[in-house]
Amino acid sequence: MHPILAEWRRLGAYLGAWALVGTLVAGQLVLAAPFGWVEALVFAVPLSLLLGFAGLGSFWVCRAAPLTISRLFRSLGTQALAALLSSALWLAAARGWAFWLERLDVFPGLVARQGQAAPLLLGLGGALFLLTSALHYLLGALATSQDAERRALQFEIASREAELRALRAQIHPHFLFNSLNSISALVASRPEEARRLCVGLADFLRRILTLGSRETIPLAEELDLAEQLLTIEKVRFGDRLCHEIRADDAARACPVPPLLLQPLVENAVTHGIAQLLEGGGVRITAQRRGDELLVAVENPRDPDSPGRRGAGIGLQNVKRRLAALHGDAATFRVVPSPESFRVELRLPAVR
Repeated sequence: MHPILAEWRRLGAYLGAWALVGTLVAGQLVLAAPFGWVEALVFAVPLSLLLGFAGLGSFWVCRAAPLTISRLFRSLGTQALAALLSSALWLAAARGWAFWLERLDVFPGLVARQGQAAPLLLGLGGALFLLTSALHYLLGALATSQDAERRALQFEIASREAELRALRAQIHPHFLFNSLNSISALVASRPEEARRLCVGLADFLRRILTLGSRETIPLAEELDLAEQLLTIEKVRFGDRLCHEIRADDAARACPVPPLLLQPLVENAVTHGIAQLLEGGGVRITAQRRGDELLVAVENPRDPDSPGRRGAGIGLQNVKRRLAALHGDAATFRVVPSPESFRVELRLPAVR
């Protein structure tokens, strides 16, 4: 079906435009032939509407003869032939319309005046058909452009989703590697704590497999995951590890990517608390400010530590996930100091 015929509003606008064209044709008849205005309007407007419907056929002519470099002359010839045929049929319809109006004794002598205006009508019919074809070519080019943009957008979304899946999949082996190392260290010296750690780890993995398959989760659930992870780590570190989580209710309701805080908490424990003989605390804060959600993870560090080797994987994972999801609307900031290490996240607080 023709796109214009698919919707009544489009068809109404199209016919309104051709009624205006009929008024312009009537003006040409008044100037070029012995027509009065009323006579010209009654004669030209219905004919123009008829030509408008005939012009819809140029849609299929344009599809059969697309404007390409290799087929340019063939397409132009096809359009010229279609315009000549359409104009000839329109002229025949004009003569029949004039004959019918004269027979009704509405406008005596109209057939003769139509005959005088025949060359003008023939030229106008061809020009209007070609104009309609040009409009269809333009609409076709716009539709092709929009389709290309839509495909490019779909490809971009698919690419971003693939990247996010890869980044999310990267979290699990990284976490398991650290957890299994912890269990291995406890098996010989503290088997009971190793068993507790295995049970806690199994429950934690069961939970992240459920939540990790979702696109977003409330920050409240993400904070619960972080607290569960810290509870598991506390089995290994005992009193050397403590934690504090502060988040307002507005922040807890904001959706975030699942497992966003897990790499940050792991790094805080592995590269911060574990390096201190007396241990320390992991502090997580979250607050909503207008349309932004601010989250920070902070931990003490050994001032003599040469650096956080191995921490880059987790931090880069979070940074790339935020960039893929929110682009420039989200920021990832690392604030190191001799005494502490702080990671700050800013992302849209969409509901």
